[in-house]
Amino acid sequence: MIILTDDRHKIALTELRNGRETAVIVAHGFYNNKDTHLFKEISAMLYQHYDTFSFDFRGHGKSSGLFSWTAYEPADLRAVVSYVKNLGYSKIGLIGFSLGAATSLIESSRNNQIDAVIAVSAPCDFWQINCHFWEPEMLKDLKLNLGHKGKGKGVRPGNPFLPKTKPIDAVSKRETRTPILFIHGQNDWLIKPDHSDKLFAAAQGPKKIVRINGAGHAEKIFDEQSDQFERICIDWLSQNL
Repeated sequence: MIILTDDRHKIALTELRNGRETAVIVAHGFYNNKDTHLFKEISAMLYQHYDTFSFDFRGHGKSSGLFSWTAYEPADLRAVVSYVKNLGYSKIGLIGFSLGAATSLIESSRNNQIDAVIAVSAPCDFWQINCHFWEPEMLKDLKLNLGHKGKGKGVRPGNPFLPKTKPIDAVSKRETRTPILFIHGQNDWLIKPDHSDKLFAAAQGPKKIVRINGAGHAEKIFDEQSDQFERICIDWLSQNL
């Protein structure tokens, strides 16, 4: 289905509903969408526990527009949260990956309809993303993206120089006290684990941080250590939803 943002962008949304009282929203990262292999698996995993909603950020998948590198994406997430809340759910959780995690931190800092957040491989600042292309973990990501798990990925990029909120500023000046779980792979080549360390240190309100040994970037953690990833996420959500 399609919903509209306040700035009239069309956002593609997939619903997995079973009449539960709580829901979880999945926010993918750059160059992904809700229908790629791993994000469909992540949604299916969450649906075992919660009604689950996944969507495409602008410039990705079946949504309209160009990707604005977190400048306008909070409006996409706000529209999805509002739609889900209006369905009558008592609690809403949010799990974001990479730049989807950055957007999740920004929006949840001022949106009291979000009751719990999981930020996976979040950057503390867009301009401090590391991109260590020479590290072996990058080659694993490249192999994944060239195989069947990379099918359907892509992005329609917009201007990366638009003014944007830094996630570390968002969490340090939060208007809400939404609990946040930071998850980071120890071997992340793109956004180093110290980003989550800085976010955790700056965040106001309830928080927890988990580093996963041997794990890479964002959804790659789920791909390689799905049982541990599921246990960490569901434990956190069950305590806070």
